[in-house]
Amino acid sequence: MTGATDHRVVRPTTSAIMLGNRWDHFLARWAINRSGHRVAPGLYALGKPTADSPVFVSANYTLSFDALREALAGRDSYILVLDTDGINVWCAAGKGTFGTDELVQRIEATGLKDVVHHRTLILPQLGAPGVAAHLVTKRTQFKIEYGPVRATDLPEYLKTHQATPEMRRVHFPLRDRIVLIPVELVAVLPVLIVVIVLDLIGGFVSSPAIIAAILAGTVLFPILLPWLPTHAFSTKGLILGGIVALPFALIAFLSNPNAAMWLRATGALTWLLTLPPITAFITLNFTGSTTFTSRTGVRREIFAYIPVMAWLFGAGIALTIVRAAIKILGGA
Repeated sequence: MTGATDHRVVRPTTSAIMLGNRWDHFLARWAINRSGHRVAPGLYALGKPTADSPVFVSANYTLSFDALREALAGRDSYILVLDTDGINVWCAAGKGTFGTDELVQRIEATGLKDVVHHRTLILPQLGAPGVAAHLVTKRTQFKIEYGPVRATDLPEYLKTHQATPEMRRVHFPLRDRIVLIPVELVAVLPVLIVVIVLDLIGGFVSSPAIIAAILAGTVLFPILLPWLPTHAFSTKGLILGGIVALPFALIAFLSNPNAAMWLRATGALTWLLTLPPITAFITLNFTGSTTFTSRTGVRREIFAYIPVMAWLFGAGIALTIVRAAIKILGGA
């Protein structure tokens, strides 16, 4: 459901997730038509709600909206969809689109006060960073109630409107981490294609190492995330990149035992300098895909570690150039 928003119309919806919805979810996971996976902002009627039915708030990202309406199967209710530019609740809250001003504007635009008698909105817990509840109440008279982290817990939550500690706990299990891999693979696909083409055309000797570093950042990192040491994603990525670089460094060191020791050592060092920053830079993408991070934390991490990555990678490239020049001049 897309298109212009008719502010005063209450759109009907159901809890049924059809084949078309599943296909939309698949395309979204693979970042195909990324900006197209959205529903029109506005007020939706799930089932046959009355003026006393609860009002839930969602982002206009199809996966967020569909997860909510599916979890509310059999419950007559309203869903107030905010315009988050087709971004999920957690990321939109961090960007500010799932925020106080948008919520207030959507309440007023839909005429929600005339639709329901009560003055309570149930928001997803992960939307809390973007919403100042007291300001919403001050400006609209609607009070904010934060539901559980997961939409699937809503049926149990609604029995008492009290969240258990488990409902408040944010989990990021292997399954949730794996579903992020396709989006990251699509993002780096052009680079992978260029590297492979260069290898096929001109025997680009670095291609296996570069591909390994990229795949480490996109595939291995989300799988191994909880077990990689350190707190910052950048240092986690540097450690993972170092592990991936180690075999290539050993091969470079051992492949020509008759060469001078400095040549063998610097050959190994080039891999240890260039590959980890590639992996680490890619892992920064996951700071916006997980609940492990905050906006301020990500900003600090970027300013702290991007220069380190740049210096390491630059040093590795410089060392490679110097080695090549020395070998050419020395006839090695």
